[in-house]
Amino acid sequence: MKRRVLALCGAALSAVLLLAAVAYAADAAGVAAGGDMTQAYLTLGILLAAGALFLTEIVPLPVTAMLVPVALAVTGIVKPGPAFSNFGDSTVILFMGMFIVGESIFKTGFADKIGDWTMRMSGGNEVKLLLLVVVVIGLMSSVLSNTGTVAVTMPMVIAMCRSSKIAPSRLLIPAAFASSLGGTITLIGTPPNGIVNAMLVSATETAPAELGIRSFGFFEFAKIGIPLLIMGLLYYSFIGRHFLIDTSHRSEAGKSIADAEAEAATASAASKRRPEKIWFSIGIFIFVLVIMVTEVMSLHVAAMFGVCLIVSTGTLTMKEAFDAVDWQTIWLFAGMLSMSTAMRDSGAASLLAETIVHQVHNPLAIMAVICAITAILTNFMSNTATAALMCPLAIPLAIQTGINPMPLAMGIGVSASCCFLTPIATPPNTIIFGPGKYTFVDYMKIGWPLQLISFVMCIVIIPIFWPL
Repeated sequence: MKRRVLALCGAALSAVLLLAAVAYAADAAGVAAGGDMTQAYLTLGILLAAGALFLTEIVPLPVTAMLVPVALAVTGIVKPGPAFSNFGDSTVILFMGMFIVGESIFKTGFADKIGDWTMRMSGGNEVKLLLLVVVVIGLMSSVLSNTGTVAVTMPMVIAMCRSSKIAPSRLLIPAAFASSLGGTITLIGTPPNGIVNAMLVSATETAPAELGIRSFGFFEFAKIGIPLLIMGLLYYSFIGRHFLIDTSHRSEAGKSIADAEAEAATASAASKRRPEKIWFSIGIFIFVLVIMVTEVMSLHVAAMFGVCLIVSTGTLTMKEAFDAVDWQTIWLFAGMLSMSTAMRDSGAASLLAETIVHQVHNPLAIMAVICAITAILTNFMSNTATAALMCPLAIPLAIQTGINPMPLAMGIGVSASCCFLTPIATPPNTIIFGPGKYTFVDYMKIGWPLQLISFVMCIVIIPIFWPL
């Protein structure tokens, strides 16, 4: 145990030194270039170092995620308060709330019943179950928040897997990816859609009338969104299912006997169901879902209201509620949100985008580059922030060069949602990270074909409906 602690401490110290070394090297480069972009270079240096740590997993992923705000605060890119303020982000609160709401579904045995019913419907066939999950979650995400959809359906998917004797990791990533694809169908499916639409509305006030700029209709996104969802269904029917993995064998090495006994006790407690509370669990679950759909409250407020009801009715104890939160997911998401802030405020994202886009002049090539940059950035920062960053760059560029900005805006919206290479690319990707026992590299191995296919479809389909 002592060796493990020393090894982790040494690895953590090495990671901090690596981040600092890269940051100061970038600082020197920034000064040599004139000093104006020092913070941008620092941010890119820290991002590269964090990426290396994520890929090699020298230290646990949540530790790497926490080293990012530490490095940003130490180098002065982000002030110490804002660097760690993302633990209060609405999406983080939503994650915590829905982990607890989802646990009540298990604790009362409701998820088991759903799993048994689904197993009968699919006959226990993994392919049928996979396609059922993709279709249902994809369609739900078209009219609901894709983040909320994954948060409320994840317990059901895990229960289906347990009833069918299938590793949850083989269905959770397809569920998350399907929610992202389904979210591109309507204006409200995913936040980037609303952002690009608002940016277009703003652009109509100053753009030349001959460009014909207008806002997108509610279902106008479906022209690209439905083909993407159908593509996802076909992909998992024939190709994608062969990329899925079983992570059920994974566990942390070097655990002490006390750790093992504690986990065994937790597992034993979790196996005791409370069927007498099942109607409380079902009622609260439906109540939270209806509130989210009708938008009577914000998603995170609705989730936490549900938590209060669950604990107050005795469906879960306070300890069970705290234990239900996957803290690895919380640390990973909250820590990396600070990078999103740094990329935006330091000018690093703008530096990357402008440098690349200004080297391209063909309209279709410009759209392809903008979609590629959006997808790359979104895999390492908030997709909402990426859309908010890229639209002010792309829309004025299109207007200045006489290109219709609508296809560029649509490309940004779709590319900001269709990101499958990292667990921090979209909130749905992050939600299933801990429960699926995935690693950072797993997302790249499983997601790269879908990432490439969705990119090609954007370049081919978008100009058909919104000519450049």
